[in-house]
Amino acid sequence: METIFAVSSGAPPAAIAIIRISGPAAFAASEKLAGSMPKPRHAALRTLHDAAGAMLDRALVVAFPAPHSATGEDVVELHLHGGRAVIRAVEAALAAQPGLRVAEPGEFTRRALLAGRIDLTEAEGLGDLLSAETETQRRAALKLVEGALRHQAEGWTEAVIRLAAAVEAAIDFSDEDDVPPARVAAIRDGAVAIAMEMAALLATPPVERLRDGLRVVIAGPPNSGKSTLLNALAEREAAIVSPIAGTTRDRIEAPIARDGVAYVVTDTAGLAAASDDPIERIGIERAGEAMRAADIILWLGDEAPPDDAIWIHPRADLPARATMAPGRDLAISAKSGEGIAALWSAIGARAATMLPPTDTIALNLRQRALIDEARDWLMRAGDEADILLVAEHLRLAMRALHRLTGRSDVEAMLDALFARFCIGK
Repeated sequence: METIFAVSSGAPPAAIAIIRISGPAAFAASEKLAGSMPKPRHAALRTLHDAAGAMLDRALVVAFPAPHSATGEDVVELHLHGGRAVIRAVEAALAAQPGLRVAEPGEFTRRALLAGRIDLTEAEGLGDLLSAETETQRRAALKLVEGALRHQAEGWTEAVIRLAAAVEAAIDFSDEDDVPPARVAAIRDGAVAIAMEMAALLATPPVERLRDGLRVVIAGPPNSGKSTLLNALAEREAAIVSPIAGTTRDRIEAPIARDGVAYVVTDTAGLAAASDDPIERIGIERAGEAMRAADIILWLGDEAPPDDAIWIHPRADLPARATMAPGRDLAISAKSGEGIAALWSAIGARAATMLPPTDTIALNLRQRALIDEARDWLMRAGDEADILLVAEHLRLAMRALHRLTGRSDVEAMLDALFARFCIGK
């Protein structure tokens, strides 16, 4: 296997840059630059030279012998000064050595996975951690990185293996047509019990809502203050505001992070009863599409809102609207700021019911699909009277769990997963 290297710290210039080298030639390549290697896991100051003997930098060198390293291979870290010229010079000296090349995106993590240092769920969590922008995203990603889903999947796998062993024992030591009913019932009950545990985890909201943000749509008739409210929530001029009805013709989206939660707040065209303007009609259609896809709707109309919408009494600062009409959830003035904090509290309360709890594992679509597949096979095993078919259903459940953790059938998934990693990870 080739030896790879890349900058694994932030983009230069910076105070420090870390170049990571991983592979069978990592120590030999580092010795050519730095001389003797320090003791494993001990940082030592070394002067780096290129092949011609010219000084490149003075750096801290740390060696991690295989298999006790991040990738499971020999790894060396060079902690350099973080100037662009220094980094380019050291990279050029490494690239000039035979058998070394620049790492591809996510290749260090891929090697860690293939070496068994992490499993596929932990690699997915690491990808989420690298892209996390809010506190809830960070916490959900850390649970995967720390192996929460791996431990859960391993527990399920072990339980299914025990059931499969019991099936084999029943077949081997009994007449196939005369397996004791109590033994079969115990195996079937065990399969259903595992399936119910999986169902409980599947019932939690998906991680995509954490990662992509909850969709909050502001809707109502023309000139009801929707764009003004968007600007108040975003705390910036995200939308054009004017007294002319129909100013907003298309959806305007503003990503907002609030109390550790990501939202995508959308301003929409006014929902007029009818319009002769073809562009306005398109805007109204798109507003309807946004409302149908919304997680939370903020309704600014005077007529009854869509189901589950937060019904807002806007422009409460105007004398003619000082009294909130019955049925509304809260009054606001986006112009003065009155009621905006209360609105965020109402949005946050809704969000809390739609996001995975912080103490549970947040599943992505791939993980959810495979756990659901395993659950389905276990439920079939629980409903099956034929002991041979019970064994087959248990085998298929184990196959889905192995795909979940990356023990089998993962190459296509790896390509897609690691493509979104940075070079040095």
